[in-house]
Amino acid sequence: MNLIILLIVGGLIGWVASILVGGGGGILMNVVVGIVGALIAGFLLNPYIGGGNIMSGDLSLSAIAVSLLGSVLLLLVLNLVRRRRV
Repeated sequence: MNLIILLIVGGLIGWVASILVGGGGGILMNVVVGIVGALIAGFLLNPYIGGGNIMSGDLSLSAIAVSLLGSVLLLLVLNLVRRRRV
């Protein structure tokens, strides 16, 4: 059951991040961006700004906000890589 909740919340976080930054993809891309963004947030951002992590099952508002920030950072980096290739 936790996996289903993680996929749904990760998809919503990825969708919101793609709206904020632009350059998102379909449903699968939104889920991947949301989950990878949550991983980035868990490893890089949580030690500095605190908050929870949705990867560990914490669905608090602070965990979702930190995961959203990680997803936005991921999309910004992906957009920079795509621009340099073209």
